[in-house]
Amino acid sequence: MNQSQEEDKICKVCGRTITWRKKWEKNWDSIQYCSAACRRNKASIKEGHEETILLLLAARDRDKSICPSEVLPLEERHDKIKMEKVREAARRLVAAGKIEIVQGGLVADPSTVKGSIRLRLRT
Repeated sequence: MNQSQEEDKICKVCGRTITWRKKWEKNWDSIQYCSAACRRNKASIKEGHEETILLLLAARDRDKSICPSEVLPLEERHDKIKMEKVREAARRLVAAGKIEIVQGGLVADPSTVKGSIRLRLRT
């Protein structure tokens, strides 16, 4: 691997770490999405969840966190697809260095975390 392949890349849609693949060797610098599904769903970036997350966190004390479900209206909180869009927005904010994803009081890896999470401003 060369120098550019050692750099971490974050998917612009889901916010997960993009794993280098041999087939991307010639165009690694232009890779923006981790999968064909993310490339197809790039319009979901414009849903505005990032702004809502930051507004909710700004209304809390600096050391307090929010549940991702607080971003959605009550009637949408049980919709798994909409909740995944909120989690994607949270991972993008982590990649931008604005927030942390926390599980059990510890900072969690946004690319691999499963289950219940909380969001807080970066400390």
